[in-house]
Amino acid sequence: MRRNHLIAAAAICLALIVYATLARLAGRPALMGHSEAYWIVVIERFSAYGLLGFLLAFLLPGRLVLACSLVVSVAMGLEALQTLIPDRDPGFLDVLQKAAGGTVGVILAQTILAFLPRPPA
Repeated sequence: MRRNHLIAAAAICLALIVYATLARLAGRPALMGHSEAYWIVVIERFSAYGLLGFLLAFLLPGRLVLACSLVVSVAMGLEALQTLIPDRDPGFLDVLQKAAGGTVGVILAQTILAFLPRPPA
């Protein structure tokens, strides 16, 4: 049952990231209004993808490369899809921030998993 909860949490996290990434700027959620400082946007991106990477790493224990690849692929794919939205501007720096957050989330979860006791086989 725990796996089902992880799948649901990862799906909800991904859905929220997709919405925030592909929504028009007027409909995009913002923590402090639409005139928020750039560093807040960086923290939002990093945190959202960090959480996604963390959840994916728990779903894919021991598969560091696969989890990182999935998070980076999502970041690159969604950033590429932003070219289809008129008022959104994709950027390479955005992809790097998102990929870094996701990778840190995966590594953090894999580190935690390494110290958890394994169930008997």
